[in-house]
Amino acid sequence: MDQKTALIAEYWGIGLFVLAVLALCVFMIGMSAMLGGRSQGRSKTLPFESGIVGAGSARQPFSVKFYLVAMLFVIFDIEAVFLFAWAVSVREVGWAGFWGATIFIFILLAGLIYDSRVGALDWAPQGRSGRRRDSGV
Repeated sequence: MDQKTALIAEYWGIGLFVLAVLALCVFMIGMSAMLGGRSQGRSKTLPFESGIVGAGSARQPFSVKFYLVAMLFVIFDIEAVFLFAWAVSVREVGWAGFWGATIFIFILLAGLIYDSRVGALDWAPQGRSGRRRDSGV
């Protein structure tokens, strides 16, 4: 058996799988085009959210706080991946891994305290005096 035949024999399953996936996609798109509803109406073109017709413009500006919280979530959520990997291999890494994870947690805690001090986590509206309204003053 030559090299080309051996290569085809080795990868025929992957090629068959790719062809089956493409055939299934074409079949589903074709059937949805033939069987799908084609009703037209005034209310079909209106956008809605959870059954409620929207009011106002969809281009309202968002506060930067939303993006800041999203970035902080991603940053502090990645720590869970690292700590999970450490927890799985805690017996293999020994005390050196324990102290490494402890230092990692303290660095994250310092970052969280810093974010809290600079006001990145404050969502309460600011009063006229510059203090939060829930402070009672």
